[in-house]
Amino acid sequence: MLFGKPAPTESPQQIAAELARGEVVLVDVREPGEFAHERIEGAILHPLSAFDSHALPHPAGRAMVFMCGSGKRSAAAFDKAVHAGLHPRCHMEGGIAAWKEARLPVISGSHVPS
Repeated sequence: MLFGKPAPTESPQQIAAELARGEVVLVDVREPGEFAHERIEGAILHPLSAFDSHALPHPAGRAMVFMCGSGKRSAAAFDKAVHAGLHPRCHMEGGIAAWKEARLPVISGSHVPS
């Protein structure tokens, strides 16, 4: 919670449309094993367990959006980024679980890209 308010969220459907249009950088804060098991195409891995706001990608005109498995870690990442002076837009409501529930595509069973 930032200043007593929950981090702002957007639905998986909203994020999918914005990702397809190249409007967002989707930062996945899950662990490498979770990311390798299944991930959203175009998402960038940046685990919360080793969170370094200075190592986050620079979105170059795109909004930064965090995501995780269910929404808890991405909310924490949002707060950490804001406290570090960054300006992420939101985190994805319900994480990859909600993404899959919405029948949006995931990449499964592949290695973590370098």
